[in-house]
Amino acid sequence: MAVTSTQSKNPASICNMAHGAYITTGTAAAFKITTGFLPRYVCVVNVAAGGDVMMEWYEGMAAGSGIKTAIDGTRSLITSLGITVAADGFTVGLDTDLNVTSEQLYWRAYA
Repeated sequence: MAVTSTQSKNPASICNMAHGAYITTGTAAAFKITTGFLPRYVCVVNVAAGGDVMMEWYEGMAAGSGIKTAIDGTRSLITSLGITVAADGFTVGLDTDLNVTSEQLYWRAYA
């Protein structure tokens, strides 16, 4: 399994912000992104051809949940396999529309 992950943080800002990219060529599985802070907002986008999907998590939402938006604009609230935040980052669950083997994901998190 090969995993490629990049990220950057803006230490000079008055709020914590981090963004990056993630792709795996192994079996799709939940994965953790370490930001160094507890996110209040997380957005993950799958930019695969024909399968663009975005998932957002806002402070106050349950662990494993997210608001999923499809390329056609359809939005749905999911309550499992979504995004779970932690004191130092967040985990992206195994939602099969978002987290797909060999498809590029971009993410951003704010606190």
